[in-house]
Amino acid sequence: MKSVDTHLAEVLDGVRPLPPVPVGLDDALGTVLAQDLRAEIDLPVFTSSAMDGYAVRCADLERASDRDPVTLPVTGDVGAGTVAPAVEPGAAVRVMTGAPVPAGADAVVPVEWTDGGVRSVTISRRPAPSANIRLQGEDVSRGSVVLGAGAVVDAAAVALVAAIGASSVTVHRRPRVLILSTGSELVAPGSVLGPAQIFDANTAMLVAAVRQVGGEPRQLTAVRDDPDALVRLLLGALDGVDLVLTTGGISVGAHDVVKEALGVLGTVTFDRVAMQPGKPQGHGVLGPDRVPVLTLPGNPVSAFVSFQVFVRPVLRRLQGHRDVRSPTVRARLREPLTSPDGRRQFVRVDLTNDVAGYVATPVGGSGSHLVGALARANALAVVPEHVTQLAAGDEIEVMVSHVHLW
Repeated sequence: MKSVDTHLAEVLDGVRPLPPVPVGLDDALGTVLAQDLRAEIDLPVFTSSAMDGYAVRCADLERASDRDPVTLPVTGDVGAGTVAPAVEPGAAVRVMTGAPVPAGADAVVPVEWTDGGVRSVTISRRPAPSANIRLQGEDVSRGSVVLGAGAVVDAAAVALVAAIGASSVTVHRRPRVLILSTGSELVAPGSVLGPAQIFDANTAMLVAAVRQVGGEPRQLTAVRDDPDALVRLLLGALDGVDLVLTTGGISVGAHDVVKEALGVLGTVTFDRVAMQPGKPQGHGVLGPDRVPVLTLPGNPVSAFVSFQVFVRPVLRRLQGHRDVRSPTVRARLREPLTSPDGRRQFVRVDLTNDVAGYVATPVGGSGSHLVGALARANALAVVPEHVTQLAAGDEIEVMVSHVHLW
């Protein structure tokens, strides 16, 4: 059997980030910058007040104190968005937070240090030079790189892009992923189950998982175990697709038709990977555009684990992420575990955090059909290939790609 690491390396071989495209800020969240973003303005755009108070000349307040306050005439009032009059020697201008600092002023006195006067103001403390002033360009200077290529556009990045006046960014576009489950027993959720039929959980799960990673899923109706029907369906759906995902039909059963069908459309290699669950796997390319395809097992837990281990890294590379592997943490096992020798086992766990660190509690059994247990888990603990027993309290690596830790 092939190792997990070898299969992942082969799956990722040849996968490159998708071409850059400009997107508006409303659509940029979660994307990856394809090129450096430079500021065309300074931030702050102009020198402004950091608080409500009075713009002054420090020299006029050298002797100001609680015992000997200084009273100055107020010669102007500046709010945000208005032009500030200059501060003349021996005078003050009232300013609001974010308003431009008047020419001639070298400090802002907080309103709390004054009597709050409108025509004149009595000031009881001397400010330090440049106190409470935000200098033009102190945050971002014009021409500087504010976000580098490879940066993920999160909410804070959107704020920065908007603050420098950009209405769009150039990112690697979201991958378009075609999803197809196979099996004559599958019917769509909401339908009426017939004899020996089950609801198609894999398609819904993969659609959600692709969206969660930042892709754009394209869902096909589940196809029966008919290689000709599968070929026809895929031929009409490959245009404009960046990745194809199939589930089912790749084991050694008499009705595992995906192997037969995909051989007509492209070059696909099917392997047994030393992992549990998810041993049967396949990967290759389809059609004249050589669209990458990953074939996953049909059991829901196997398909879910396979997505986290193999598909998620592919989607992240297509989007331009530098680190494509799932993040991990070290956790203490709450219960003992056993694992088959020679296979890397991915155990569904409930990952929590206590004062001593992360704790992983196994959820459900090892069966690859146990969807209820899958839904109760929030992470995957990874048992190395040649570790067969772990005791309660032992440390274990846990994949946290689909878990919220806070």
